[in-house]
Amino acid sequence: MQQTTQAPIVITGMSGGVDSSVAAMILLNQGYQVQGLFMKNWDEDDGSEYCTAKEDLADAHAVCKHLGIKLHEANFSAEYWDNVFQEFLVEYRAGRTPNPDILCNREIKFNVFREYAELLGADFIATGHYVRTDLQNGKVQLLKAVDENKDQSYFLQSVSAEQLSNCIFPLGNLKKTQVRIMAQQAGLSTHSKKDSTGICFIGERRFSDFLSTYIPHQPGLIKNLQEEEMGKHQGVMFHTLGQRQGLGIGGVKNGSDEPWYVVRKNVETNVLYVAQGNNHPALFSQAMSIKKIEWIDGSGPEFSVDANNGTAQLDNISIPIQVKVRYRQADQQARLSKTDDGYQVVFDSPQRAVTPGQWACFYEGDICLGGGIIENVLEITAQEI
Repeated sequence: MQQTTQAPIVITGMSGGVDSSVAAMILLNQGYQVQGLFMKNWDEDDGSEYCTAKEDLADAHAVCKHLGIKLHEANFSAEYWDNVFQEFLVEYRAGRTPNPDILCNREIKFNVFREYAELLGADFIATGHYVRTDLQNGKVQLLKAVDENKDQSYFLQSVSAEQLSNCIFPLGNLKKTQVRIMAQQAGLSTHSKKDSTGICFIGERRFSDFLSTYIPHQPGLIKNLQEEEMGKHQGVMFHTLGQRQGLGIGGVKNGSDEPWYVVRKNVETNVLYVAQGNNHPALFSQAMSIKKIEWIDGSGPEFSVDANNGTAQLDNISIPIQVKVRYRQADQQARLSKTDDGYQVVFDSPQRAVTPGQWACFYEGDICLGGGIIENVLEITAQEI
């Protein structure tokens, strides 16, 4: 009797959106045994009607029924609270601006979800992220997606090669327009569903209202760089560097009519500093420091000491590298060097609104090398712009 080899089992993260719907469909068409898993990462016990989890779950059920695959449900809200949201609050209390989506990928989607899927018998997991992977020298590399406008490697920058080792990303070689056409042609109910934006647990409500339920707000002064009072704020935590909206600063007598921007926050004195003009020098940075970089391959690029200079110190050596300091930013040329307490990045060109608490992602061409949280920035003088 001839034995038949069963196709590998792939558990696909189903968010209720078009991307995960098409990812599951592609895998099914490729012959995998596909099952879906809907992750609940936030409890709506705060009385909020803003999180769309119920609607998303209904959409995930409809897609899985259409495809003829099983949908599992799992509640990871406790893990999300402990490993993502608590860090989110710590960063905001410190006056910084965190990005919980990056931690969510590392701690939840490619850790807790991955382990849960293995308990369900998965050989692989899959998501609808727009990224690609490649195998080089026995290690998985994370690559940018073909669709530059949808590339999500920035959000996976702290996921390790080991975590990526049994992951499939069916959309990495597709354009978003292709994905929607495929969904429509297949009759998937999510084909025209809008992409989710922002953070699920905040939803459409005002960010300041949400944050105030966890961190008491403390009103304070808004000052210009000459320490002159310009207005009042309801809490420095509600503002981020480069922000223009919501400052409530009117025109200044005999002054310019250019808009005002947040350029600095002092948590200790509870003062928010602003400057006028889109190209004000205080909005730009020449360098930044990072305490720790999560290299995807576990080690990162080599910092080689010049063999002709035996006295050279490793912390004096810099290497060329490309970096993004925010999602959708074009890669910026910089030099990376090691320091006594981490890394320093010096930009080839001054960068606008480099924000402590945000993640800086490093690249070598299409290869995402990893990233780390921006610790401090070095402002530049007007002459350097």
